[in-house]
Amino acid sequence: MSVSVARVPTGSASRYLQQLAKHWSHKMEVAFTAEEGTIAFPNGSRLEMKADSATLDVVLHVPDGEDVERMRGVVASHLDRFAFREAPLTFDWREG
Repeated sequence: MSVSVARVPTGSASRYLQQLAKHWSHKMEVAFTAEEGTIAFPNGSRLEMKADSATLDVVLHVPDGEDVERMRGVVASHLDRFAFREAPLTFDWREG
């Protein structure tokens, strides 16, 4: 399992977390509050998010054999859609 971590600076972290969770809740297993969210992807990947007033922290777990860069891109591009006023957001992806 590969773990990628990013701290995304934004004053709208809670809004983006909730929008992304609601967007994917039709296709995936999702649990969220205004401050935290978890999304389970069909390929076994899992996204965990935590929002505060200045940042959205994301932790992406990707199973061995899956494309980590592609999954990072999926998460970043979807969040950028909701953050269109300030996109592109800055994702400082690093290994967790």
